[in-house]
Formats: sequence, structure tokens, C-alpha cells
Amino acid sequence: MPEETPSEAQESQPQDSSQPTSDTGEPTKKKRRRRRRGKRKPEGETQTTEPTASDSDADGASKRRRSKDLASAESGSGEDRPRKKRRGRRSGRGDDGDRTSRDGRPESTAEDATVTRVRSKRDTSNADIFDQDQSFSDLGLPREILDQLDELKFTHPTHIQAQIIPPIIAGKDVIGQAKTGTGKTAAFGLPLLAEVTPGDDFQALVLAPTRELAIQIHKELEELGFKTHIRSIPVYGGQKITTQADKLNKGAEIIVGTPGRIMDMQRRGYLSFKNFKYVILDEVDRMLDVGFRQDIKHILGLCPKKRQTVFVSATLSDEIEKLARSYMTNPEKIVTSAGSLTASLVKQYYLSVQPWDKKKLLKHLLTHEEPTLTLIFCRLKRVVDDLARMLMREGIEAHAIHADLGQGKRNKVMEKLRGGKLSVLIASDLAARGIDVENISHVINYDLPEDIELYVHRIGRTARAGAGGIAWSFVTPEQGPLLTAIENHINSEIPMQEYPDFEPGPVPEDYKEQQLARERQLEAAMQRSRYNNTEAPPKEQASEDKFPGGIVPAKRPPKSLGGRIKSGRR
Repeated sequence: MPEETPSEAQESQPQDSSQPTSDTGEPTKKKRRRRRRGKRKPEGETQTTEPTASDSDADGASKRRRSKDLASAESGSGEDRPRKKRRGRRSGRGDDGDRTSRDGRPESTAEDATVTRVRSKRDTSNADIFDQDQSFSDLGLPREILDQLDELKFTHPTHIQAQIIPPIIAGKDVIGQAKTGTGKTAAFGLPLLAEVTPGDDFQALVLAPTRELAIQIHKELEELGFKTHIRSIPVYGGQKITTQADKLNKGAEIIVGTPGRIMDMQRRGYLSFKNFKYVILDEVDRMLDVGFRQDIKHILGLCPKKRQTVFVSATLSDEIEKLARSYMTNPEKIVTSAGSLTASLVKQYYLSVQPWDKKKLLKHLLTHEEPTLTLIFCRLKRVVDDLARMLMREGIEAHAIHADLGQGKRNKVMEKLRGGKLSVLIASDLAARGIDVENISHVINYDLPEDIELYVHRIGRTARAGAGGIAWSFVTPEQGPLLTAIENHINSEIPMQEYPDFEPGPVPEDYKEQQLARERQLEAAMQRSRYNNTEAPPKEQASEDKFPGGIVPAKRPPKSLGGRIKSGRR
């Protein structure tokens, strides 16, 4: 937990009447803090003409102490954690203490909490995830599936499951949106198993963007439908086509696969689309992205027009939703992401760092914090491999996973990850889809995602099934506007974390040379612009001293880059 700042410590003590006050009677220090943070006075607190040491002050301090005690009890001792800077209170939104208080409030006892999956070591009784007013028997599922859920110790559905299963069973097209880690696979898998007829081949097609996600969906369908005797076949790249073709020749009711290999099997005559009555796209935001869009259009074009279509995802932009609806018939949209799309239980921090210090800071962070299992995200595959080699040299057990890694090696990495034999996994964004491991405690954004919606997917790899987690993001000086865009997207302010004992390195010579090269290019461009505008109109030539090159902007530049925080971003 972040340490208590001096202003917060002062606020937690009863006011002394001898303390200097302003005209309104408020302590001047407290007023300066509120003016500096730019936050309006919280509701319920009224200005008075004279400072008083009322009972409400003592009650407020007592409540804050109880919140801190609850947070400490859940997250362990917080005195050893480095100092975090907070740029202001979140209006109407709890800080770390509030989140812990919500999960650990005294009213929620162990007897009241319903553990949905017993085999999980996590607390899965979070009311934000599970609908404890319903059971799976209320959703219209057949008896054999309910018996299997009882054996798996599933008692209450999550909110997305409770809301999406009935309309799918009713035969409607559905767009489902829910936070990562809330059971979306079972949300579409359970009604699919209920509707498919045993013995009829190739009735349902489930598409996923990555091999890992396809394998995960296949395994979960096998587990959930064990008593139904419904067969599922995973079809994905990286394995021999003949091996998968033999399985397809034996037949199965449900086909789960990636778009590329599914199309390949169809072209080779191993897979027919004419009988597909159910088509499901998981992670539809990535499936309908530019990279997969043409493949999905081709596959859906070959499927029967009279079919049921279900799309699910954690994030869904207006553009993707509009495109998704073009493939569906009067779809029903179900959104269970309350407030922010990001997992509310993830503690998020950013660390300001120069590009050349990122490796050094990563090593310092892992050494200082000693996380149980960390997932590190990079934008480039070569950076993924480079970091894995660097950490291995430093004695940290780290492995890389990305699209260019062979399927055999990917399987070995995933086995180590699930077996607890791996402490650090470094991945690209697409390869991380389908990594559903419950004990990931920390996520590090080594590179901030250019697509701000990817941030939600990244940090959602931790805080699975209602548990907590921590996410750190490395932010370089020029990425301040990107960080602000992410904050606006998740509707939450991300505090900065500092390590006073971290010593930044010197500026590399090659970086200096790159800077000089950029400055020369800029100067050359200015010279060309000045040369090309020698015959500019007199009015523009008169502005030569103000605008180099004689080019007058069409409008004045904005005063700020936007966002709530206009300074202190780095």
C-alpha cells in the first residue's frame, strides 16, 4: 500500500484549534492541498466560520484507520513498499484502501461468502463477479450439465453467465461484453453444449485469435460437457495438418480453432461449413481487427445464413460493434462491465523512465518486489526475446512467448507456467490472449500499448475470478499523452510509483547521435520550407520573424494536450 503522505497524516488527526486558519476557518495547509489538487470539497463536508474539534473528525479518522487496517491485513505489511505519489483523490471512486475495504468489510464473513470454484486457491466470493442471487439451475441448462457443474463445485454463475446464457438458449444472436476473468468461455460454452445435438458432426464453430486461447476453450468445453458426450476438436497452426485432418475425419460436434487453420482445412476439403448452426467469436475485438477481418468475412460468408451468432469480448469499440452487427440478426447486447472496463481489483501504477533505462528498471523492479508470477508485455517480438535472454543471464527464470515461437516450445512454456515452475513470462499482446492462469500476481507493461483498449486486456491477466493484482506501466517522457488517454479510457487516475534507490544510467552515445540526426533533419526541413515560401504573400512574409519559414498556422495550437492532469506526468 502507498505510504501516508504528510498532508494525509495531518488530515487523519483531530484538528487543533491553535492551527493557523483561513477566512473560512479551514486549516491553511489543508486548503492549499485541496487547491493544489484541484478537487472540489467532498459531499457532506461544509465550511464553517470557526475550526472545531468535533466528534465527526474522530469518527472520520477512525474509519480511515479501519480501512488501512483491513488493507494491511489483506495485502500484508505495507511499510516496506516504496513511496507512491498521488496526484489527487479520485472523485466518487475509492483508492486502494476503499477497494480493500469493499472486499474485506466486516459484514462479509466466511459463512456468507460462496466459493464458486473450490479447486481455486483464490477468494471467488466477490459480488462484482458472481451473481449470488441465482444458481445454474435457474438458467435453463439440462440436467447432465448441472450434474457436471455440481461435481466441479460450481454453484453460482458470474454476472455475464447469468445474463448471457438464457438468450443464447432462446436462440438469439448475442453480443456479450464483460471484464477479463469473469467466465466468458463458460458463458457461451454452457448454452452451446446444451443446444448441440450429440452425434451430428460440425454443428458449431468457435473461433479464437490465438492457439493458446483455442486450446483453452477446447479444454474447458471438454470439462464442462464431460457428461454430455459432446466432442470438441481444436484446429490451429503449429501442428501437422494430417494429424488434425485425421481427427476431423472421425467427426465432432464442435470445432474450435484459429481463422487461418480453419480456412486451410476448408480449402483442403477436411472441413465443411454447410452444417454450422452456431458460430461463436471469442475476443471479437481482435477477431474483427484489420489483421483478421478478411478471414472472418470469408469464413462467415461460407457459413449458412440461417445460424445463431455470438460475439464476446472484454472491450468493444463503436466501430467493431457496428461491424459485428453486420454479421448478425437483431443481436441482443449484454454489458456487465460496471463503470470502468478495467478490472477494478487491480492496483495500477506507472513508473517514469527513460528508454535506455527500461531494462535496468525492470531488473530493479523484479529484484525489489519479488513477485510470485509476473507477466511482462512488449510490443515487438525481438524485444520479447531480448528481455528473456537478459533476465536469464541475471539468474531470473524467464521465458518468452510470441507468434514466431514453435508450437512445441509454446506448449512447454505453458506447462511450466501452469505448473508453477516459471516466475516471469514475457509475451506479445496477441500471444497473451488465452493465457488463463490463476496465480499471475503482477503485470508489467514494459511497452505501453498503442491501442489503449489493449491495456484492459493486459492488466486483466491478473485479478482473475475476483482476486487482486498489481499492474506496473513503464512510461517514457514522450508517452505522457498516451498515459492520460489510458486514464480517460479506464476512468481512473493511475498514481506514480518511485524507487529512490534506483539510479538512472547515463545517456547513451547512440541516443545522442539519433537526437542530433533528428535535429539536423528538422533544420533541413525548415530550410526547404523557407526556400519554398520565398514568393509567399506579403502578409505571410511579415510573419517570418514569428513563424520560421513564413508558414502561418491555420489556427493557434492548443494550450494543453488535454486530460485532467496537465503537468507532472513524467
